[in-house]
Amino acid sequence: MAAMTTRAEFGFFAPFRVRYNETDAQGVVFYGNYLIYYDTAISDFLAWLGYDYKNQPRLTGTDFHVVKAEAQYTAPLRFEDSFEVGVRIGRLGRASIAFETALFPKGAEAPSATGEVVWVNADQSTGKSAPVPEAMRALIAAKAPAPAS
Repeated sequence: MAAMTTRAEFGFFAPFRVRYNETDAQGVVFYGNYLIYYDTAISDFLAWLGYDYKNQPRLTGTDFHVVKAEAQYTAPLRFEDSFEVGVRIGRLGRASIAFETALFPKGAEAPSATGEVVWVNADQSTGKSAPVPEAMRALIAAKAPAPAS
């Protein structure tokens, strides 16, 4: 992800608020919760696209598996802070999708954390990689195209 990521680079945002149980002994969000925020935002992103992710295994015999998940932190979040997670397509490969995420505190233009989550589509009977479904590709192209490589 670009070093100077801004809110304007994202077309989709999922709203959140820090709950007490998400904080650690220092009173800030526990680092592992960022991946939960990213995963939830990606699910909301797919719903926003209009993709029927829940029924993909039944309809195509394939499903996505997370092969990489990372988060980088620049500023803490605390109990009751409101924020949004921006999601965009970083790369769309033959069998993989890289989602780029950025966590923006309420009213902020710069993120307090960024991340990347990479999914690989796999045939559920063989475990081998499979092409990203054409229905998903079409929705991404229409609403959230990946940047040119």
